[in-house]
Amino acid sequence: MARGGMIRPYHIVIFGASGFTGQFVVEEVARIVSEGPNGTLKWAVAGRSRQKLDKVLEQAAGALGKPELRTAVEVIVADVGEPDSLAAMCKQAVIVLNCVGPYRFWGEPVVKACVENSAHCIDICGEPQFLESMQLNYNSQAADKGVYIVGACGFDSIPADMGVLYTREQFKGTLTAVESFLTASTGPEGGSLNDGTWKSAIYGFADSGKLRSLRKKFGHKPLPVVGSKIKRRYRGLALFYSNEVQQYAVPFMGADPSVVKRSQRFLLEEHQETPVQYGAYAGVGGVANIAKMLFAGMMFWFLVKFDFGRNLLIKFPEFFSFGFFSKDGPTRKQMECSSFQFAFYGEGYTEGQDPSQGRPNAKIRTLVQGPEAGYVATPIAMVQAAITILNEPTALPKKGGVYTPGAAFSRTTLVERLNKHGIQFSVI
Repeated sequence: MARGGMIRPYHIVIFGASGFTGQFVVEEVARIVSEGPNGTLKWAVAGRSRQKLDKVLEQAAGALGKPELRTAVEVIVADVGEPDSLAAMCKQAVIVLNCVGPYRFWGEPVVKACVENSAHCIDICGEPQFLESMQLNYNSQAADKGVYIVGACGFDSIPADMGVLYTREQFKGTLTAVESFLTASTGPEGGSLNDGTWKSAIYGFADSGKLRSLRKKFGHKPLPVVGSKIKRRYRGLALFYSNEVQQYAVPFMGADPSVVKRSQRFLLEEHQETPVQYGAYAGVGGVANIAKMLFAGMMFWFLVKFDFGRNLLIKFPEFFSFGFFSKDGPTRKQMECSSFQFAFYGEGYTEGQDPSQGRPNAKIRTLVQGPEAGYVATPIAMVQAAITILNEPTALPKKGGVYTPGAAFSRTTLVERLNKHGIQFSVI
C-alpha cells in the first residue's frame, strides 16, 4: 500500500486497541476484513503494553471463533508520550483509528503524528473543544499533505450528522430545518457506559468558556437562516414533554449540534448547499427518571466547577450518574439487549417553492436506529468510515483537511455501508 510516497504494510492500525472501546473496534475490524481494498484488509493493533494487546487479540479470537487472530495480527508498541513511537506507528498505516481518550489530553499528539507522517486519522471523539481545535490548528497542514483527519466517527456523531444529510437527500425540495430526538432502550439487565465518556463530559463542561473563545478564532459569520427560524422547545428549565417520542426530553448535551453545524457550513461553502438548521434532543423517560436526572444534574453542575468536585465525580461515576456510567462499563449481555433510535423531523419547501417566500410547506420524518450505542454501534461506524476512505478516495473532499463525518462522507456510500451493518437509515 503506497501512501505519502511510502509503502505501508497496513491499511488500518488501531491505536488504543486494549482500551475499553478499542477492544470492540478490534473485533469489528476482524469481522470485515473482506471489505478492504480488493477484498482484503491488512491491519495491526497498537498501544503502550504488548501484553495487554496480546490479551485483546486472544479475547477477540475466542469471541469470534477466529484462532488465527492470535498470530496473524501484528502488535505495535506506541505511546502518546513518546513522539518517535507515534511517528513509527503512523508510517506503517494508511489510516490510524485512534481510540485513546479523553482526546483533550491524549488526542493531539496522534493527530500531529498522522499529519506529519501522511497517515489518515479517524477518531470517536465527542468533545467539541478538541474537534474544533484540531480543525483550527491542523486543517491547513493536513490539506498540504493530502491527509484526512475525520473526528466524531462513533455514535458521536455519525448517526446525527449523516442522519441530517440522509433526511435532506430524501426530501423532495429544499430542507431547511431538522430536529432529532434520541431514545435508547436496554434489556432486563439494564445498561451503562464506561467512565471514559463520563470523564470527557466532566472536563468538557469545566472548560466550556475556552470553547467559546476558541470559536471566535475562526471568525465565522453566522450561517444564513433559510425558511422559518427553528424554535427552542423549552423555556426556563431545559425540560419539556415531547409528543414526538411520548416522553420528557432535554437538549442533547453531546457533540452532535456542533458537528452538524460544522458540516452544514462546509457544504454551504464548498458545494453551495442550503444550510439546514438543527436542534437536538434526548428522551429521558417519565417522572421518576426526571427526578433522578435533576438531582444528578444539580450535583454535576455544582461539582464540575471545582477541582475537588471533579475528583469526586471521576472517583465515583456510578454514584453521581445513578449507574449510567461505571468504571467497568456494560457487560456483553447488556450490550446485546440495548439499542438506540434517532427520530428526525424535518421541514422545508417543495420543489418549485421559493424558500424566501412564506412558511415551509412540507415535512419529512426519518429514522436512524441501531444496536447498543457505545460499544457496538460506535465500532461499526468508526470501521465503516475507515473502509469508506480506503475504497472511495475519489468521493472524499477534493483536498485533505480536518473534517466532520458529514463533510468527509457526504458524497460517499457510507450510509449504504452502515445499513448493511445494522445501523439503519429509513424514511417513515
